[in-house]
Parts: sequence; structure tokens; C-alpha cells
Amino acid sequence: MAAVPQRVHLKFLVNGEETPVSFAPYKTLLEVLREDLNLTGTKHGCELGECGACAVLIDGEPHLSCLVLGVECEGRRIETVEGLADGAELHPLQAAFADLGAAQCGYCTPGILMTAKALLDKDPNPSRETIKEAISGNLCRCTGYQQIFEAIEEAAVRMKP
Repeated sequence: MAAVPQRVHLKFLVNGEETPVSFAPYKTLLEVLREDLNLTGTKHGCELGECGACAVLIDGEPHLSCLVLGVECEGRRIETVEGLADGAELHPLQAAFADLGAAQCGYCTPGILMTAKALLDKDPNPSRETIKEAISGNLCRCTGYQQIFEAIEEAAVRMKP
């Protein structure tokens, strides 16, 4: 029986940059992002796929990084909250969240931002119901969601050409 390698050496495309990474093959994408790439914006929540705090985009689709093995991501496009801003300029979602008080403790915010980005990339003018459905897997214990819904709606307006 062949031995399992102690480390794998792969290349990810993270936030638009080809990134070489070496990690233990059993690690989740969440662990690789936080521990091996030092991208700590993606939050470590429940590790069960129930809270949404670890949501990132893989090839433009939201995924819970605690449920994805790092080895599954070679050659795939991974977007984290660190990739939203353009230098010092906030992404319209980040700006709307800040302006409308949608981020309180902030723990859930990165996952919600990434999930909302995927939604707005597909549907630049979503209804309130569509927004609610899109972020239904993201739990927030602070806001009551009203400000989050409003911030996503505001970001959609700000993103219009």
C-alpha cells in the first residue's frame, strides 16, 4: 500500500494571483487559507457547514471552505474577502456594509460579503426575497439581518454602471 504524502505542493489561483502552497493533504480549504496562506479574513466558525462564516468563492460560486478539501482546489479560482477591495478602495459591498451598519461584531461579515458578491455577479438587481434566499446559509447573531439586506440592495445600486 502506498504511503500518503505528508505534504502536497499545489498552485491555487487566489484573489487573482497564482499562489504556490504546501500543506498536509487532509487540510480543508479553510485551514489552508488561514494557516498556510495567512488569509485570516475567512472565519473559522462551526466546521460543520452550518454557519456560513467560512464562505469563499470557488470559480465564482459560494462554497463553505470548511467542507472543501484543499487538494480539491488546484487550478481553481478562489476568491476571499481579502480580494474584494482594490487597494485602498473598498468594494461597493464593503462600503455599503460600513455605511449602513450591516457589520456589527463582524464575524459573519466576510462570508456574507462573499455570498452577496456571488449573487450580485449573477443578478445585479436582486429582489429582497432573492437576497434572503442567497444568504440564508449565513448566520448572523447581531444584526437581525435588516441592515444586511439593505446593504446588499445599496451595493447593487452602487455597482450599476
